Formats: sequence, structure tokens, C-alpha cells
Amino acid sequence: MLNATYFISDVHLGMKNYPYKKEQEDMVISFFDRLIEDKAKELYIVGDFFDSWIEYRQVVPKGFYRIFSKLYDLVNANVKITYLAGNHDFWRGTYLYDEFGIEMMNTHIERTIDGKKFFIHHGDGLAYNDTGYKIMKKILRNRVSQFLYSWIHPDFGLWLAKSTSSKSRDYTSQKDYSAKDGLKDAAIAKINEGYDFVIMGHRHRPLFLNEGSGVYINLGDWMKTFSYGVFSEGIFYFKKYYDLENHKIIDELIAETKA
Repeated sequence: MLNATYFISDVHLGMKNYPYKKEQEDMVISFFDRLIEDKAKELYIVGDFFDSWIEYRQVVPKGFYRIFSKLYDLVNANVKITYLAGNHDFWRGTYLYDEFGIEMMNTHIERTIDGKKFFIHHGDGLAYNDTGYKIMKKILRNRVSQFLYSWIHPDFGLWLAKSTSSKSRDYTSQKDYSAKDGLKDAAIAKINEGYDFVIMGHRHRPLFLNEGSGVYINLGDWMKTFSYGVFSEGIFYFKKYYDLENHKIIDELIAETKA
């Protein structure tokens, strides 16, 4: 869609023991090519683009050359990219900004897009009974902790991050949101504050909920659902880009609404 704003979350590139790694990466690159072809205006990465991202002063995780190349193509095509940190983005330095000019955000984003108010949050720490994670998040994001960790050899430091990341992802995917969904309740509270659209990820399950005068969208993931959001001319479209079961691009509409 010409001059549109796109949202994607929870790609988890670089997962250990994920059987569709090459297929997943191919689809991300294909999706980014689509944004370039359609002359997209903005892309919001709503956390956990990588399965674990720890950046040393002189070292970054290996294995993402094609992805980085395509991010460079997006920026050169004048697509503004904003990256919101998720719970798997343990800590980031300045690499993505220095190399690609990608704007990095730590907590949440409040933006007005084409006259509509957006509240964008990865969703981590909003689930009920998540006290342990909130404590761990403060430790991981603490500058002293990061300084001490930086003295660990990158081979061991990145291995440890991947191991921790795998356990965290399994916990998030298996968490039961059916009884009390803290992410949904937080989103509804933001809609009641006057936001037109609340965008989250983290839970790995797509959700599109009209609530009062606003809409809550949970973007799902790019491990199984390959779902994404696009906002154009006042309408939010929620779409599924790829059918993993049949191994083909479908780019079909799941839901749409005008807030």
C-alpha cells in the first residue's frame, strides 16, 4: 500500500532448533521487498525481531547478513524504521542506529499517525503474575549489569543469551491468557485514555479486538502465524503474509477497521 505504515513483531530470527529458519528468513526478506515495492512510509518493529540480541562494543551476533542488507535497502528506499525493544532484545548498543539509522526505543511509543493516536508496546511485563520477569528486566537493563556482562567472552555471552532466550520464549508461548489477559486489559485502559489504536506483540497469538472507540491489535508472530498490521488512509488492516503449513505466500486479510 502506497505511503502506508507497517507493524511487525516477534520474528525471533536466529532461534535454536527452529526447523524453518531459512524459510522464515526468506519470508522476512520477501516482506521487506514488498514494502519497498509499495513505497511504504514507516515500519515499526514491535520487539523481539531477533531471538536474542546482545551487542558488544566490537561484536554483534553473526548470521544475519541478508537481513541487515535488506534493512539497508529499506532505509535507502526512505522507509523510516523504528525498533521497540522486546524482552529478547536483552540490550542494544548503537549498531543498528549507526549502520542503518534505525530509531531505537526502550519502553513504549506514543505516536499520531495520519491523525490517529497510537500506543505501541511490546507487551512484556503487562501480563498478570509477571513479577519475576519485571525484576529480571530491571537487572538485564541495568547499566552496571550490562557493563559486567560485557567482560564475558562473546562466545559464552551469546550462548548464554540464546539459552535463556529459548526458555523465555517457551514460557511466553505456553502462558495461559484465557482467564485474565493483562495485555488486553492494559490495552483497553489505553483506549479509554483516548488512543485510537493499541499495538502489542509478545504473546505470539494474533488478536484483533474492537473496544469502544478504539482497537487493540496483538500482532502475533513470524514463527507460525506470519501476521502483520498495516495502517493506510485511516484504515487498519490485519493480515497474514505466509501460510507455513502449505509453504506459500498468501497475504490475506484477517480483519480491518476504521477507528
